[in-house]
Amino acid sequence: MKYKLLALDLDGTTLTSNHEILPQVKQEIQRVKDDVVVLLVTGRHHTAARPYHHELGLDTPIISCNGTYIYDFSSDTVVKENALPKEKAKQFLQLAHQHQLNMVMYVTDAMTFSSQKPIEYMKALEAWAEDFPAAIKPEIRRIASFEQELALNDYIWKFVVEGDIEQIESFTRLPFIQDEFSGEKSWSNRIDFANKGNTKGARLAEYIQTLGITPSEVIAIGDNHNDISMIELAGLGVAMANADDAVKRAADISTPEGNDGKGIADIISTYFRA
Repeated sequence: MKYKLLALDLDGTTLTSNHEILPQVKQEIQRVKDDVVVLLVTGRHHTAARPYHHELGLDTPIISCNGTYIYDFSSDTVVKENALPKEKAKQFLQLAHQHQLNMVMYVTDAMTFSSQKPIEYMKALEAWAEDFPAAIKPEIRRIASFEQELALNDYIWKFVVEGDIEQIESFTRLPFIQDEFSGEKSWSNRIDFANKGNTKGARLAEYIQTLGITPSEVIAIGDNHNDISMIELAGLGVAMANADDAVKRAADISTPEGNDGKGIADIISTYFRA
């Protein structure tokens, strides 16, 4: 089988635990990117994926926020989207506040979090973003009010809720949340909530159709629950060695080493030969 598209998750897959791209991984991606479509498919906001897209020298668009939208960095435009309607986002905020949940809200061009109750991993991302030049610097903002920020933006991409996983899973079982949102675990204590039907797999299936590529011609690699839909779609679904068992069960194969080892380099060198 000649594979034509390589779909790559970022965190836990293309990136190490220190959020870096290993030299051998970068080398393999850059070796094949002119011969096959290399597509980043991530739970990240496009602003937080931009530095890696730039580092890899990719010219393809990116699938962001677990399939919520496709973003083209070359023109800085949204290609396709299924953002949250504002009224639905308002209701989500009300329920999340009632349940005293810590949140991040992804809006048009930024990741936003509460200045009154800042989340630790967002504080770390905020510091990380300071290392980049203005042209590719991720936009991460502390805000006083989610409701005010919602009113000011054209797009609400998704919410990330962090905290006690039992408390969050209880929140996911609320009828409104179950009926109106796609909730996917993206970290051990985080669940992402996007508009119903948004998944990496669904958006990837739609995108490859525009290129005339079939699922059987795709390799998709990921490590977490939000990657399962694209791993199951792909002709060759690959779980990282560092993925949990649910992801590995969905995959056809696993990488020999995790994201802090050679990671995806072995898979690319094996299945995309010169």
